[in-house]
Formats: sequence, structure tokens, C-alpha cells
Amino acid sequence: MLPLKDENPIHRTPFVTVLLIGSCLWVFFAWQPFLGDPTEEILFALENAAIPCEVVEGRPLTVDEIQLGTCDAGPSSAPSAFPDKSVWVALFTSMFLHGGLLHLGGNLLFLWIFGNNIEDHLGHTRYLIFYLLGGLVATAAHVGLNLDSTIPVVGASGAIAAVMGAYLVWFPDAPVRTAVFFFFITIVDIRAKWLLGFWFISQFFTSPQSGVAWAAHVGGFVFGVVVAYVVRNNNRLRRVTWTRDYQGWGAWDRTGGVGTHPYRTRRMGPGRRRRR
Repeated sequence: MLPLKDENPIHRTPFVTVLLIGSCLWVFFAWQPFLGDPTEEILFALENAAIPCEVVEGRPLTVDEIQLGTCDAGPSSAPSAFPDKSVWVALFTSMFLHGGLLHLGGNLLFLWIFGNNIEDHLGHTRYLIFYLLGGLVATAAHVGLNLDSTIPVVGASGAIAAVMGAYLVWFPDAPVRTAVFFFFITIVDIRAKWLLGFWFISQFFTSPQSGVAWAAHVGGFVFGVVVAYVVRNNNRLRRVTWTRDYQGWGAWDRTGGVGTHPYRTRRMGPGRRRRR
């Protein structure tokens, strides 16, 4: 299944979501050597991306560790492969690096569909903080299950998973126009809870040989769910956290406001309209 768009209107232009998308595009096409020598791509990732072993040890990998693919290999005096690398800056840099066009395109599609509504509710600054924290938690989850790994972790999917987790809690019944691939392609409206729930469960069936950091997806998603649930069920937090347009809502609207203030109606597939 591939989400194409959601029917969940917003009140403000999602400047931060657009900025994040633009940043990922710039990094991929202007900084990463994505069409160069494969060896150059690997060295670039080793120099700029987060690596579990480096996070655990608090230092860049040594030449021996890279060559042997083993964390803490050889004497402690072994030279660092990239002595000027900041392990902690790399935690943030990794969120803007991607492993290929499909990786980049898929992540940015999900970010655009689900991110604009979360930004609309949180506001630009709080949304950016939430996004970056989600990415850090996602990386921590991956590191926690791969303490000795010397393989770089790249991609915005952990942070985007946090956004998706928040969307699941705040708008579980929002309709998402989705392409379903089963012998042929069918375009249908699926409630967000079923689409995102399926995506979350599918992470546990990721092949170990796929190279996908599924633990980062799960960690980011759970972070988003927890934060969104706490905010949703605390009126004081909602007043502090949400933008003014949404602070005064009474009963919880699981569709994201479609059919009630501030939205009156929405389309439910071709030729049908529903009123709440």
C-alpha cells in the first residue's frame, strides 16, 4: 500500500515540513555523491552518518574497525578514520541523508502527507523540535539493538515515523487516499488507523538482509504515539502545545476536524459527501 494524499485540511502553510523536504532534497542532490563511485558513497556515509559503535564509544571509528567491521577492534591507539568527525552532530546529519532515490522519495511522500497536519496543530517551532527528538529517539532504538554495528544509519524515516505515530493518535479516522497493489492497482480511501497500523506491524517482519533499520522506525513511531497520546488526553497540555485554532475544541474529533468546526464537510470517495 502506498499513501497518496490525506483528506485532512490545514489552517496554515507547513513551512517547516517544506523546509525539511527541501533540505533532504538539497543534501541528496547537492552534497551526497549518489551517482559517484560506490566506494565514495560508502566513505561519505562513514564520515557523516551516525554509526551505533561510534555512539556507544563516543568517538569516530578507527581504521581497523572499518576494515574488520567490528566495534572496538585492535588497540585503543589505532588511528581514527575520520578524526574530525563529530559523533553527536552525525546524529542530526543522518536524518537528512538517504540511501537512494526510492528511499528519498518514499520518505518525503510520507512526510508531506502526514507532517503538514502535525505541524498545523503543534505550530512551526514545536513541530520542528518534535521531529528532531523523534529522529534522535529512533536512532537510539536502533543503536540499542545494534550496539556493535559499524554500519552507518541514514534516512529521515525514524523522525517521520514519529510524525506518523502522532497522526495515528490524533487523526485515526482521517481518510487517506491509498494505492493498493494486489495483481493490479486500486485507489481507495483507507482510515489512517488501518494504514498506519499495517505499516507499524509490517516493520516486525522486515528481513534482516534488507538493510532497513526497522528498530528506528518502531522507536520513532512509539515515541510519536506516546507524546501524542499524552497531549491528546491532557487539556492543559493541549492548550500549551497546540496552536490557537485547536485549543478550544471540546469533544475529540478522530477525523482531524472534518465535518465539524473548523471544517464542515468532506468527500468520501467519488460522488459522496458526508456531514457530521
